[in-house]
Amino acid sequence: MGVYDYYLALRFRFDDADAPEHVALVITERDLLEQGAYATLEDFIQWAFEYGSERVTISVSVLDEAVVPTLSREIRSLDAPHHIAVREPGDTEPADAPVQVNIGLGGKREFAAVVRSLAEEVEAGELDPDDIDGTDIEERLVFPDEPDFVVKTGAERLSDFMIWQSVYAELYFTDVNWRDFRKRDYLRALRDYQDRQRRFGR
Repeated sequence: MGVYDYYLALRFRFDDADAPEHVALVITERDLLEQGAYATLEDFIQWAFEYGSERVTISVSVLDEAVVPTLSREIRSLDAPHHIAVREPGDTEPADAPVQVNIGLGGKREFAAVVRSLAEEVEAGELDPDDIDGTDIEERLVFPDEPDFVVKTGAERLSDFMIWQSVYAELYFTDVNWRDFRKRDYLRALRDYQDRQRRFGR
């Protein structure tokens, strides 16, 4: 760890503000084509747990679903400190692991699948539409956990991931590209999170 990284780490640890319990990262398939991209992903996961997080969700946007099997294979082979649950387009089983990875399963598609599931249960007489609330939706999401902090690299724009889950999350955009993302960049993000007053929509 460099001197500057050490300084940022000390500032983080001596701040009374909490670390985010659940960190989400949004990157693209092109980011993972860069040399060393998967090593950086391993580092990111390690940093998250090292600095107080209990869960990490990684969302990888894809333009061509033909690359999904390759990305999935590489990510499943990561050397991570905790179990990794990978979900792809078409998956409906909820992800329940300390490290959750979403490869190309956009938020609109995920939410549409929940709506279809609810409609089928209503049609079958298993559910009263007047009784449907947010909990019914959350129980049917592939990624049901709400992140505290979403980190987006490379560009300052939202993406089609975790539309329902991240409504109250703190968003952090960095113009640092994934290939250049270092520990100091993650620590800067954490310091920014600590300086915020979360309002949870209020």
